Order: sequence, then C-alpha cells, then structure tokens
Amino acid sequence: MAYVNGDRSEVTCKELWGRIPDSYRSCRTFSDFWKAYASVFSAELHLSVGKETGETAHMERWNNTLRQRVGRRVRKTLSFSKDASWHDGVIYWFAVPYNSSLSVNV
Repeated sequence: MAYVNGDRSEVTCKELWGRIPDSYRSCRTFSDFWKAYASVFSAELHLSVGKETGETAHMERWNNTLRQRVGRRVRKTLSFSKDASWHDGVIYWFAVPYNSSLSVNV
C-alpha cells in the first residue's frame, strides 16, 4: 500500500499519509500512542491502541519479517547501508514480490 523510510517524526508521518492511496484514507486506522500519528491521522477514523488489543499485530509482524529478510535494515549486520535511497530500493525489491506471492488468484 505505502511506506516511508524515516524516523517517527510528524514530517515522516505526513509523508506516509501522502503516499497512502485515497481509497484507503477513509478507512479506520490504528497505531501506538506516538504523538505524530495523532496529529496527522483523522481524529474520527484513527485510534491509538496498546499492543494487547491486537489491532497493530499485523503491522508488527510485517516489521519483524522485514527486519529478518532484509539484512540492510539491521544496523549490526555487515550489509547495513547508511544511504536512505538504498533502503528504499531494497524495501521495494522485497515488498513487491513478497506481497505478490501472498495474493490469492481468483
């Protein structure tokens, strides 16, 4: 759907929101209690929740998969890159085929 490589600032959050397709912007959203999310996402559609609710579990699982499968994302590996453009490319090269492999052909 969309991703942004960056810190958890309001600027990065706004960039993420700008990349989300319009059809998804009217959907209910969940996140942790980070202030940037509350200032960017719609108050009517967004809810900050704790991990115990399970509402963010899918995203947490995706983050873990990304860290395990893409060594560049882990600072303590030899393959770590400091260049953000490389991170963006590697995430794209991983995410598109990975998501395509999960899609169901009807």
